[in-house]
Amino acid sequence: MLTRIFFKEKPLNALVSLAEKDKVWYASMLAKKIDCTYPHMLKILDIFEKNGLVVTEGQGRIRIVRLTQKGEDLAADLQNALRRISRIEGSENKWK
Repeated sequence: MLTRIFFKEKPLNALVSLAEKDKVWYASMLAKKIDCTYPHMLKILDIFEKNGLVVTEGQGRIRIVRLTQKGEDLAADLQNALRRISRIEGSENKWK
């Protein structure tokens, strides 16, 4: 619940998903994983790319997406924030 207050769900999930190690991401795979349309995913990736968070390379109809160092750093920070929020939400549930 708190993540919805602080972050937009789809871009957050996309960036955090891209940080998964040993996985090659395609734009279509990422869209499917975070449950958004392919055109919406392309808009998110375009914003990420313009801000230096990802690089994309087209191989025919397939668009491969990789985090830059800047993107990896931000994804790690966001993962830490999500863990903290999860702990807060978990401790709140104990008191309800």
